[in-house]
Amino acid sequence: MNIRYMFRSRLLWAMTLSAALTGCASMQSHDKLATDMQSASRNGGIPAALAQLESTAKTEEEKVALLFNMERGELLRMDRRYADSTNAYLLADNRVKEWEEAAKTNPEKLMGTLGAALISERLKVYEGQDYEKVWLTTRLALNRVAVGDFENARVDIKRTHEREAIIAEFRSKETLAAEEEAKSKGAAAGGKELNGYPVETLNDPEVLALKNGYQNALSHYLAGFMYEVLGESGLAAPGYRKAIELKPETGVLEEGLRGLDNRTSFTWKRRQRMTDVLFVVEAGDAPARKPKAFTIPVPTGRGMVTASISYPVIEPSTDPLLTTLSAAGTDLKLEKVVDVNVMARRALKDEMPGMVLRGVTRAIAKGVMQNELQKGGGLVGGLIGAVASAATEVADDRMWRMLPGRVYIARGYLPPGEHVVTVNGRALPDPVKIDGQYALVPLRLYENTVLMGDVASLGKLAPVGSVPVEAAAPAAKPAARTATRTTTSKPVANSRTAAPTPAAKN
Repeated sequence: MNIRYMFRSRLLWAMTLSAALTGCASMQSHDKLATDMQSASRNGGIPAALAQLESTAKTEEEKVALLFNMERGELLRMDRRYADSTNAYLLADNRVKEWEEAAKTNPEKLMGTLGAALISERLKVYEGQDYEKVWLTTRLALNRVAVGDFENARVDIKRTHEREAIIAEFRSKETLAAEEEAKSKGAAAGGKELNGYPVETLNDPEVLALKNGYQNALSHYLAGFMYEVLGESGLAAPGYRKAIELKPETGVLEEGLRGLDNRTSFTWKRRQRMTDVLFVVEAGDAPARKPKAFTIPVPTGRGMVTASISYPVIEPSTDPLLTTLSAAGTDLKLEKVVDVNVMARRALKDEMPGMVLRGVTRAIAKGVMQNELQKGGGLVGGLIGAVASAATEVADDRMWRMLPGRVYIARGYLPPGEHVVTVNGRALPDPVKIDGQYALVPLRLYENTVLMGDVASLGKLAPVGSVPVEAAAPAAKPAARTATRTTTSKPVANSRTAAPTPAAKN
């Protein structure tokens, strides 16, 4: 091999390495960004976390990116800037709509393993996790409810169901395509290539119990609740029923369906003197995807070379569970209906076959290039190839990190008025004002703070001294719907000595 050829080969690989590293460098670790946001929030609250995030978007393209606007929308929601939050979510939703259109009309475009994915997973355009796509319309619906826009909330709920159907059809096609391509390349989809990977994180009972990685019981229970308060009990029942299917043996979900006819009857409405209150309590943070590196042998014309390969790992959550919510002398059982950590691991489990295939394909391609460089440049050339392979093989750590880690709900009847509310014996910073026939109370336990959202009050209670049931007039038109604003969030000290009150049965 002459010196000129060696020089050209090394130059080529140096240029390849430079391009790859430049591309990867432009993709800041999202885990680091999330850590920076959380650190900023501890020092300066949610506005500081928002400023930290916004400082990372320099170009117009970055300002309309999917993940940026999902994170931004959530921070704005936590700060009760609902209009701004909705606008951010809508920008993110536009990106998801583009994905939906491609999934319906050109699914092969989304299934491809060529292009950027052959250099690094992190160079792919972020399309969002499937459960994130569903969360997006659910968040939009909750924002609408907070400002009293119930008709548009109804539209968002309907879009949630439509989105789930598109995801289901696309993933079915993708799984089949991945299996066929794996066979053609001699790579077992999810088999021995995962040697050393902590598969127990993907195969624990909670993960396996999920029907899929994108549907959640909260979205469907909220659908049932919203249809109920809008007087559409025929549509409410399927929502409650689906929530039970997704999270069986959950008392609050079962009671939603079981008590529907009684709650929506004319007689009950005329007698009702208590507010039907739904508490949505969110706690913790969404999990992180941590890259884990492996090396695998790759056959070449000159024997075996070692190639670097990287997959993400999601560690199980160890956060303590919430059990009891108390208000007005009443104990309500808090029941977990969504665990984002479990959903994320289920989504990763479903994603892994295609990810393994792309990883092996990259490893083979990089192994062949490394071999060619070694032939032209000897030991030095091989070293350059190994460095390039390792530098560009970093698992994608992008996820919607500002989502809550877990969501609990409790539902019961409370008298109208202001009430001190405690969660697991920990008092909220301000009383919660309850009014109307129905009320939805959103709470977010974040760091050492309780963020109290706007309480939505829907309908009016029957006035004292109203016409007796026996002589009741025909049902009146639905009462005006309003949204009641609560006080701002304040830090809450941990109540280490307070023991949770035993939960009452639903």
